[in-house]
Amino acid sequence: MKVILTQDVKSQGKKGDVINVADGYANNFLILKGLAVPATSSALAINQAQKRAQQQLLEEQKKEALQLANKIKMICLEFSISRGENGKAFGSIGTKEIAEKLSEHYGINIDKKKIVLQNPLKNAGNYLIEIKLHQGISAKLQITIK
Repeated sequence: MKVILTQDVKSQGKKGDVINVADGYANNFLILKGLAVPATSSALAINQAQKRAQQQLLEEQKKEALQLANKIKMICLEFSISRGENGKAFGSIGTKEIAEKLSEHYGINIDKKKIVLQNPLKNAGNYLIEIKLHQGISAKLQITIK
């Protein structure tokens, strides 16, 4: 029996996949639990329309991410860190501070989890930080610490 999965099912497929399973498994488990619907012609048409809409949404998100990446490449953020008598830094610059400064000064709202930073920045200098914007799309942000 052919069914369309309405949710991800382990070892069977992902949401929206059309799979062929045994009649008993389809009727007594998948359809009963709401994990699938029978693959009728109308259900298949709805599934195809949803897949097209999802694909179009992904393309729009990708286009927006590319535009944002071009905007981020032009930005150089400047931070200053206080130092003690022996030259040791008080505090550091982390992903939270970077995200806040991008939001305040440039109106770019980026989740701090998308900023790739191995360790907080503590030393003066210039840094190139990677920001992951979308699947396969990232931008390099220049940071200067004084």
